[in-house]
Amino acid sequence: MAAAAAAVPTAIWKPKTNPWVIAVTVAMAAFMEVLDTSIANVALPYIAGGLGASRDQSTWVLTTYLVANAVVLPMGGWASSVIGRKNFFLLCIVIFTAASFLCGLAPSIGLLLLFRVIQGAGGGGLQPMAQAIMADSFEPSKRGLAFSLYGIVAVLAPSIGPTVGGWLTDNYSWHWIFYINIPIGLLALVLVQRLVEDPPYLKPDRANLWRLDYVGVALLVISMGALEIFLDKGEEWDWFGSSWIRFYAITFAISIVALVWWEMAGAKEPVMAMRLYKYRNFAVCSFLMMITGGILNASTVLQPQFTQQLLGYTATIAGLALSGGGVVLLFMFPIAGQAVSRFPARNIIAFGFILYTCAFFYSGIRLNLGMSFGFATWLRIVQVVSIPFVFISVTTAAYFGLPRELNNQVSGLINFARNIGGSIMISLTGAFVTESTAFHQNNFLQHLHPGDPAYQQRLQSLTGALSATRLGPSNAAGGAAAQIYSSVQAQTSALGYVDVYFALAAASAIMVLLTFLLDKNNPREGGKTEIAVH
Repeated sequence: MAAAAAAVPTAIWKPKTNPWVIAVTVAMAAFMEVLDTSIANVALPYIAGGLGASRDQSTWVLTTYLVANAVVLPMGGWASSVIGRKNFFLLCIVIFTAASFLCGLAPSIGLLLLFRVIQGAGGGGLQPMAQAIMADSFEPSKRGLAFSLYGIVAVLAPSIGPTVGGWLTDNYSWHWIFYINIPIGLLALVLVQRLVEDPPYLKPDRANLWRLDYVGVALLVISMGALEIFLDKGEEWDWFGSSWIRFYAITFAISIVALVWWEMAGAKEPVMAMRLYKYRNFAVCSFLMMITGGILNASTVLQPQFTQQLLGYTATIAGLALSGGGVVLLFMFPIAGQAVSRFPARNIIAFGFILYTCAFFYSGIRLNLGMSFGFATWLRIVQVVSIPFVFISVTTAAYFGLPRELNNQVSGLINFARNIGGSIMISLTGAFVTESTAFHQNNFLQHLHPGDPAYQQRLQSLTGALSATRLGPSNAAGGAAAQIYSSVQAQTSALGYVDVYFALAAASAIMVLLTFLLDKNNPREGGKTEIAVH
């Protein structure tokens, strides 16, 4: 009886502040953090030049942040149990904002990397805590709408990051990509302090400070560090042709296996709640979110690369071509949120991946070297229309059948999966484009010899045309051959991007089948579902 009585306040608890006001407040803090995962991309050459670093060294501005971010993501549950979720969220805002200020002031690449690690550590707690706060502030039947707001943050911020970063860098300096966080961070700090509260069932216990899973944290740091170096330097160092890449790959494999074993069997207070993966629903959602994060991040990188490298766009213009998709997302997320509250989540996820499949197949068919800025914007819109349906539904379904006390751990692992998926897919698609381009180039070059009639005809035509220019007859043949080779390079590069879009379409089609491993929920009954444990 006592246990039943104690459960009543937990079941009926509601925050004093309007849940939507809370959602907007925590979403603002999360937006600031997610923006920093992409805002520095276009500023790397300026950072390298301003601090006297090489381009390779400047890329560590991205990877150090991602490593620190990935390490802290699963630790939110433990930190919240020590000082309370609200206090941990406030601490993360303070650390992130202060580190952003220090990044802007950094006089050397070494100090900038140190401050980026601190910034990434502070930012690592913002996303999962914001999501967990939303999950507790809304009743299950309305979580889909709440997560639509969070989805706008998680998806829109990386999309506009390159545009904002390019504009700030071009018009002011690279320092402002960090300074921009300061006013947002201060405002978020004040609002969270005033509006957010912890549920009664999340009581902090200072004794938990000494219950940190130090072995798990060490293995997590080693595995994530090795993975980021492997992904970031793999293509540059010829992947497994390099002894260093083999070393990092082996280190990652051993440490990640040891981490899973330790968290499942050895740790008394695991830093990562691996037991959640015993729930088939959560395990499938984690994998789907990893693929979703991967597709989102990869597509956000692929199109600007294509337009900058092959169409001659500046960083700012390439970023602007993505902004149309961001505007569409603002309208699509509320629609998807309503859909989640009316239809089973797995049906919406399947629908979203079908849209993904069609969008990337269409992109592969229509991508070409002559497309206009307007069509580039249209391609981005086509690619992002499905994101809200998948993102909100997977996020919502991940909580089905799990106790509310595990919301912190659920949000931490789901966001962890999304971030890791993004890192992996960015690297794999980049390598895919390079290898596919080389394959097509080898095929094309087989025809560039005097014995090929089509090549000879084209060469003679160009030579005749260039003879009348300032090159003169003596240099015309060489100029014609150079033009043909340059054209082949551009066409084969475009084919490399076409192939990667077709590969993304195939991956999305496979995800449609995987979706039906999820248990079917009834949204009209508050999201109730029977969860299968395996």
